[in-house]
Amino acid sequence: MAKVAVLGGYGLIGSACLRALKAAGFDVRGVGRSRSAGLRVDPGIPWTAIDMASATAEDWRGILADADVVVNAAGALQDGARDSLRGIHETAIREIAEALRGRAVRFIQISAAGVSETAPTEFLRSKARGDAILQSSGLDWVILRPTLVISPDAYGGTALLRATAALPLVGLRLFGDSPIQTVAVADVADAVVGAARGRVPPRTVADLTEPGARSFPQTLALVRGWQGFPPWKRIIAVPRPLLRIAAGVADGLGWLGWRAPLRSTALRTLEAGVTGDPRPWQDLRGRPMRSLEETLAALPATAQERLFARLYLLMPLVIATLSLLWIASGLIGVVQRGAAEAVLTTRGIEPALASAIVLGGAALDCALGLALLWRPWARRAALASAAVALGYMAGAGLVAPDLWADPLGPMVKVLPVVTLGLVAAALLEDR
Repeated sequence: MAKVAVLGGYGLIGSACLRALKAAGFDVRGVGRSRSAGLRVDPGIPWTAIDMASATAEDWRGILADADVVVNAAGALQDGARDSLRGIHETAIREIAEALRGRAVRFIQISAAGVSETAPTEFLRSKARGDAILQSSGLDWVILRPTLVISPDAYGGTALLRATAALPLVGLRLFGDSPIQTVAVADVADAVVGAARGRVPPRTVADLTEPGARSFPQTLALVRGWQGFPPWKRIIAVPRPLLRIAAGVADGLGWLGWRAPLRSTALRTLEAGVTGDPRPWQDLRGRPMRSLEETLAALPATAQERLFARLYLLMPLVIATLSLLWIASGLIGVVQRGAAEAVLTTRGIEPALASAIVLGGAALDCALGLALLWRPWARRAALASAAVALGYMAGAGLVAPDLWADPLGPMVKVLPVVTLGLVAAALLEDR
C-alpha cells in the first residue's frame, strides 16, 4: 500500500484530497501547522505539525522518510501575521525537493490557474516561482492548477462567494464582466488520486477547470439560486474605490492574524478574472471537468448552507461590536472614574478598594476588547468576555443588588453581552 503525505491536509483542497486518497486505499498521513486542526478533519490518521515556511530539508527528511507520494495542498493568499508567501510557496518547495533528492517519490503540486512571473498578484507570482523550483528539481512531479474551487466546505474565496450571494433584498454588482471559471473540489481530488496512482505522466502541468466561463455577477446569480434564495429586487454596482478601501482594511486585519477573503490579492485576482485552459487535462483523461451548474447540482444546499452564508456576513460585525463595547467600557470607566467609584463607595466599599476595582476593571475591559482584534486570541477572548460579564453580574448582585431595579436597566443589559460573547466564540472556531 503506497504511503501518501498530504501537506496542508486540513485545508479546503487538502482535506478533500486526503479523504479521496484514503478512500482509494492509500496509507495517508496529514501534515500541517496545527495537529489539533488535522485531528478534527480525520482523527483516524497520523498528523504531524510543522511550520512549512521555516522547516529545513532535515526536518522534511524525517517527516517524509517513508512517503511514496507527497501531495502539496498548502498555500497562503497573502503575507500576514500568520503567513509568508515566500516561505510557503518557495522555501518549502526548495527544502522538500532537497529532502527527496535521489528518491523515487512522486510530488503532486496543487498550484493555481494563471500563475506566471508577470501575474498581477504576488500570490500567483510566488506560486509560479515555487512551480519553477519543482520543475528544475529532478523529481518525479505533477503540477495541477485549479481555478476557483467549489466545495461542500467554505473557506476564503468560496466563502465570500456564498456570503455575497446570500445578501438579503439587495445584491452587489462586483468585478463587472471579469470571467470566472470554477472546478469542483471532488474533481481536483480525483485528479490527485489519478496522479498518485501513476495514471498521469511525470512532468505534467495542467489546469483543472470547467470548459466554460461566466462573469462574476452571473456566477453569483447561479450560487444564489442554488442556495434557494429568490432573485434580488435590486442590484447596486459597487464603485472600485470603495472595494479598494475595503481591501485595504482587510489587508490591515491580515497583520492581526485575520485571513479576510476580500484582501487586495483576492480583489486584483477577481478583477483580472480566474480562468484556465481545460484542454490539456481533458485530452489526458478523456473527459471534461464538471461545469458550475453540474457541481452545484451535486451539492444540495441545506438550511445549514444558508445559515452559514448569512452568519459569515455577520461575523465581522459581531467581533467589531464586541471589541468596541469592551474598549469603550474601559475608557468610560477611566474618564468617569469618580462616578464609577461612587457607585461602590456609597454602598460601603472603602475608597482605595473602590479605586482599585474601577481601574482594574477598566484595564480588563480594554484588554478584552484589544484581544478580540488579535485573531490567535480572539476566540478565547470572546469566551473570556462572556465569563467576565457574568462575573460583573455576580459582583453587582453582591455589592449593589439595587442596580437590577434601576429604571435604565444597566444589569439587564449585560445579558446580551454574555450571549454575544458566546456567539462570537462559536463563529470563531477554527476550521
